[in-house]
Amino acid sequence: MSATVDTPPLARRWPRFAAMVYEGFLLVAIAFIGALLFLKLVGDASGGWRRHALQGWLLALWALYFTWFWTRSGQTLPMKTWGLRVVGRDGARLRRGPAVARFVVAAIGTLSAGLGLIWSFVDREGLFLHDRLLGTRIVKAPI
Repeated sequence: MSATVDTPPLARRWPRFAAMVYEGFLLVAIAFIGALLFLKLVGDASGGWRRHALQGWLLALWALYFTWFWTRSGQTLPMKTWGLRVVGRDGARLRRGPAVARFVVAAIGTLSAGLGLIWSFVDREGLFLHDRLLGTRIVKAPI
């Protein structure tokens, strides 16, 4: 399928990786704030079920962060900064289900030694593995 006037072009690889670095700083900030809230409410989480609960809490916060922005505007702050937007197969914003699926598959691909990201170097369109599997795309967006 060829690009039309209505279909923004796919984003290049280097801005996507640059946005991920910026995203990492925001995720650390979210983790600090989330951990502070958790520790104030639950107490020491250095072991046992509380440690696992804290890890699950932080993962849920990150999932909420990404799915909220992907379903609202298709852009997180780093994506806006780098002129990127995530869209579905039809070019529209993601709905909740596909956004959650994208987060889960992207997290697995990233935590698997980055194989889901490295995939972009062998993909014919330069897509990340989670985008290839789920039919999502990161396209250029006005800054």
